[in-house]
Amino acid sequence: MMSTYYAGLLADVGILLLGALSVYIILATGQLSLGNAGFMGIGAYLTSYLTVTMGVPLTLALVIAAAASGAIGVIIGFPALRLRGIYLAMATLGFGEMVRSFFLNFDAMGGAGGFHGMRHVSLGYIWTWAAAILLLVAILEHSQIWLELRAVRDDETAAALVGLDTTTIKVGAFGFAAAVAAIAGGLFAHHHVYIEPGNFSFERSIDFVLAVILGGSTVGAGALVGALLLVMLPEHLRFLADWRFAVFGGLLIAMLLVRRQGILDRSLFRFFEFRRSA
Repeated sequence: MMSTYYAGLLADVGILLLGALSVYIILATGQLSLGNAGFMGIGAYLTSYLTVTMGVPLTLALVIAAAASGAIGVIIGFPALRLRGIYLAMATLGFGEMVRSFFLNFDAMGGAGGFHGMRHVSLGYIWTWAAAILLLVAILEHSQIWLELRAVRDDETAAALVGLDTTTIKVGAFGFAAAVAAIAGGLFAHHHVYIEPGNFSFERSIDFVLAVILGGSTVGAGALVGALLLVMLPEHLRFLADWRFAVFGGLLIAMLLVRRQGILDRSLFRFFEFRRSA
């Protein structure tokens, strides 16, 4: 039987995987969001309010929170269309901090004292959601929709000239990513059974981005590898005591120097497919 310690770590991997996938979806259009922790916070607080105060079943509450956060993501996506690169990253960072500040001063949901009363969810429930969304992303990667996303990422002007609705594609990616981040937030809240605004700070968004960069930003499976590394590697370096985070950082730098595209990428998958067919 798995120990409670490792079950908790695997639950954190599943939640981080969902957050990383939310960043990966936006990256597929060539945009970078540093505010996905804000969408995660919206999902966490809304799901918790629905289950604790309204008595809504958790699965339905997650769906409602995902829909609400997705709608906010679409609204945020429209002004984001005017920004690119570092300017878009800074704008989404501002959104994430705005959400955190809102819940910090929102006394109806506990304010700075946080919110509690949620029922703990099992590891299997968390990974059911994580696996389902990872599978959905994997299916999308082989669809016409993903080809359109990649076309916008490679050359937005050319994509518009061949008839693609680049506005709908980019806004839709923001909405879908926000919904996925909200599900991660709802699962986080019901796994830890207590949330406070600091759980959804800038550092959380950086974890999402780092998981994608390390695992590989061109395939959805890279988010899984990155999430496993970020959660499990520091735990297995505990024997180094105060030096473990220094060693962890050095290992990450070395990994990126060896494979700047991340551990997984499309060329690696094509190589193994070629070897198998040969």
